Amino acid sequence: MGQLGTGAATLAQATADPAGVALFAALALPFLGALVTPLVYRALGERTAWFAALVAFASFGLVASQFGTTGSVSIDWIPTLGVSLTLYLDGLSLLISLLASGVGVLVFTYSAGYMHGEPGQARYYGTLLAFMGSMLGVALAADLIALFVFWELTSITSFGLIGHYRESESSLYAARKSMLITVSGGLFMLVGFVLLAFVSGDALGSTTFTLIGTPDSMIANADAMRTALENAGLFVPVLVLVAIGAAAKSAQVPLHVWLPNAMEAPTPVSAFLHSATMVKAGVYLIGRMRPLLVGDEWMLLLGTLGLITMTVTALLAVGASDIKELLAYSTASHLGLITAGFGFANQLGAETGAFHILNHALFKATLFLVAGIIAHEAGTRAISELGGLRHDLPITGIITAIAALGMAGVPPFNGFYSKELLFESAYEVAHELGGLAWLFPAVAVFGSVFTFLYSIRFLWLFMGEKPAGLGEVHRPSLALLAPPVVLAGLAMIVGIDPQLAVDTIVQSAFGSAVAGEAHTMSIHLPTELTPAVAMSAITILTGIALSPFYDRLRDGVRRLTHGPFSADWYYDKAVYGLERASGLALPRIQTGQFRTYAAWMLGVTSLLALAGYLAAGVSIPAFSDLSITAPVVIVLLVAIVGAAAVARAPSHIAGVLTLSVLGFMVALFYVLSSAPDLALTQLVVETLVLVIFLLVLNRLPAFYGDTDRGTVARDALLAGGVGLTVTISVLVATAGSPDAIARFFVERAPVPAEHGSILADFGGGSNIVNVILVDFRAFDTMGEISVVAMAALGVLTLVAMRGRGESS
Repeated sequence: MGQLGTGAATLAQATADPAGVALFAALALPFLGALVTPLVYRALGERTAWFAALVAFASFGLVASQFGTTGSVSIDWIPTLGVSLTLYLDGLSLLISLLASGVGVLVFTYSAGYMHGEPGQARYYGTLLAFMGSMLGVALAADLIALFVFWELTSITSFGLIGHYRESESSLYAARKSMLITVSGGLFMLVGFVLLAFVSGDALGSTTFTLIGTPDSMIANADAMRTALENAGLFVPVLVLVAIGAAAKSAQVPLHVWLPNAMEAPTPVSAFLHSATMVKAGVYLIGRMRPLLVGDEWMLLLGTLGLITMTVTALLAVGASDIKELLAYSTASHLGLITAGFGFANQLGAETGAFHILNHALFKATLFLVAGIIAHEAGTRAISELGGLRHDLPITGIITAIAALGMAGVPPFNGFYSKELLFESAYEVAHELGGLAWLFPAVAVFGSVFTFLYSIRFLWLFMGEKPAGLGEVHRPSLALLAPPVVLAGLAMIVGIDPQLAVDTIVQSAFGSAVAGEAHTMSIHLPTELTPAVAMSAITILTGIALSPFYDRLRDGVRRLTHGPFSADWYYDKAVYGLERASGLALPRIQTGQFRTYAAWMLGVTSLLALAGYLAAGVSIPAFSDLSITAPVVIVLLVAIVGAAAVARAPSHIAGVLTLSVLGFMVALFYVLSSAPDLALTQLVVETLVLVIFLLVLNRLPAFYGDTDRGTVARDALLAGGVGLTVTISVLVATAGSPDAIARFFVERAPVPAEHGSILADFGGGSNIVNVILVDFRAFDTMGEISVVAMAALGVLTLVAMRGRGESS
């Protein structure tokens, strides 16, 4: 193949800004459609598919109308935190948005035929529309908060879609697995996002969550962000955390195990989620973060991860026994190819990732829809039971040939060009670094051989003779056939004229994933022998040579994927272990005794607080201006004696009375500290609490009961820990000098010298503490009083109801 993407011209940047109304409408329409879908289904029944397709087409049209624009639009979201919902459109977000909405139109159209007679269609179309909106949000989000929200929405909606068949245990198992893995990965990613925002304060002068789209965004200041991350020692942790989130969503080894089980979903869902949308979220994140984090560590982690995933899952696809299982593993394999492409630090790697996002969506969505046609019309998905389908499904056979040969990387089909870019990128990295880096092109070729094998095996379903056990295969309806025809036609156009696809959309998407200026991509069939051409030739010739031994390779892979080497073994063992640990822990935590719940809550709170102080390097302030007089010493000694008496009290009443002694000593301490208002408040509260306690204790047993020494020691340790936490918290909190706040209250609390009949900005009182409580923070005070009143009512109600409903 000739030189790919080595032109010298720079990428021309679009100058027009996108229309905010169009982008927000494109994002909002699917969610609004999801809300009204139950009502639409009541009116239209199964024709709701056409309503959903119309909504998807409207979103597609709105996004497409912004073709050629680059920029951001925003509306306020959380103004108090300076957070707005900002949407950013560039080549990469445009590509993902067009795929999400465009393939959505075809999937909804396909569903009109495939979902006929299926249960839960209102739920199906509503959830699928919400998923499409979530994916559009991921693609268009310009700040990390919005990106994370939409990211998790894709996990939630995909959970409902994968578990659509609620009566099927395997479907529910698959939904739980996908939810657990993708949401867990998202939490790791969230920590990475928080660290990025934390570092942005040092890099940019002020903390920001804006990832892209503004002059003060993280990517616009990538060098400063990278320097700040390295200075803080957080570059590798952030890289790993973001990579975990992307790997979980894009099914990278070892987090790939959820994707094959997700095939329990209806075939249109598989075509949508696992070829063009959900699994693309992870590789989209990698492409988006690439200008910010690319470097040696980036290439070592993501280049290696991508090639390992590409190879391991290609082997697993060879061992598949079900056509959707084969396509599921092949999806993970091609996502590994995209990850490896974006992982390589050269510009050829970015070209690989951007171009293969498009190519994979076209041929994989086609093949999933073909798998649905086969299962729908032949009544089976077992590979061993299928063959000779070209006789009954001739048009479907042509569609399959175009898509399968593209997936195999055979020229001149579309997948060949992005596969060739991967080979060229891997070879360039190896040639530059030498040594172990030569494993990159070697592993790329090895994995591609198995990609060729499973692709040809899928195509072979239409070749040969029809198995004797295969019954009549019906012709698909137009609704089932039209969507894969459109996708295969687009794939064929890309194969015939790849430069057209590059100039239309891939070039701008590639430019979005490059730090600095991007050169102009030039894609065409090879005209001379290059290392990449030789690697492609080796791949295809080796695949052809191994094809007669496909059954042996399949059996070998199946033998290797049992027990500890199976995809589900580690996941199942981990989940079982967590469930067992939960079962053992619950009886010790949820004992039904208040003292146990209080111990856990107070203990954990104290540990977290003390650990936070330790991690933040908080030092205990020095004591200054502390004068100890004889009255203060006497009061404190009486308080200590009262505290000790509480622990030795033989009954509830004695304990409350001795505890009140401690409260009254605190009031005297306030008097001695020249704070009579606080002392009066303390006396009133202490008296009321004492009366309420005595009223409640009148209905309880007269003694505590016996406790063992272990419980006493635990409670003493817990009490000491809580006391230490409160003491440190008070010392740290009072060490500051909030002069500005103090001056504000001093100036605003009294009656001003000049004023009208109404005081709007002043408290109008002589006691600053009282003014703060009833004026400046009146709503807080009212809320606190309401909480105390409701708690008192709740206690009185429980006491009054004590004994009701008991059997003895």
